[in-house]
Amino acid sequence: MAQRPTDPTEAFAELGRIKLGETDLLGVLTRVSELAQRTIPGAEEVSVTLLGQPGAQTAAFTGEMALRLDELQYEYDHGPCLAAARDAAVVSVADMAAEVRWPGWAARAVQHGALSSLSIGLPIQESVVGALNIYGGKPGAFDDDAVTLAQTFAGYAAVALANAHLYDTTATLAAQMRSAMQSRAVIEQAKGMIMGERRCTADEAFAILVSVSQDSNRKVRDVAAALVERAIRPAGPRRDRGASGPLR
Repeated sequence: MAQRPTDPTEAFAELGRIKLGETDLLGVLTRVSELAQRTIPGAEEVSVTLLGQPGAQTAAFTGEMALRLDELQYEYDHGPCLAAARDAAVVSVADMAAEVRWPGWAARAVQHGALSSLSIGLPIQESVVGALNIYGGKPGAFDDDAVTLAQTFAGYAAVALANAHLYDTTATLAAQMRSAMQSRAVIEQAKGMIMGERRCTADEAFAILVSVSQDSNRKVRDVAAALVERAIRPAGPRRDRGASGPLR
């Protein structure tokens, strides 16, 4: 196990230093789980559960025990990490052997070496919630101080995750917008070329592009891009002008 920071504020500062342009949501989740393992006393293994439209999934984990115990909860459709995620709550299991809320899962947890656990709800976005899951190797691994620290850590982690989720969504939207703007630009170029050659209006030029698109089963943008590309090629023999000029 990695050496624990001497001061938890180091972990909080590291969460705040994450540069979203240099990593993705998965990278942030992995950093959160690793920092929690090093920072929270009693933590043997840590995982992060995300609960959204596809259902529950473990997005990051520090060891196979954490992953397996999470997945067992998804199979049972109950357990501390799901309860924490769904209710944005703190859910503690002090002694797996004496757990009565989820006895079947707790018995399996004991078999895998987890004798206590602590799950902290992580509100990330309206459509995505999660939980920070901390597994201990002995009963009562998490005292009041550890719980308080875990809650503080989860607060910093939730901000980092929310920012990463927003950045990921915004970056995807920006890429889509750039693609749309590029498509619009090449279509406008093609329309201008048609207008110059056919002496027609902008609407008529666009109608020509749409007609060729339908006839050739290609997107309007692709038809326009082909026309523009052909226009900037070195001069040479021009073929197949026909009635539709350079579009064919």
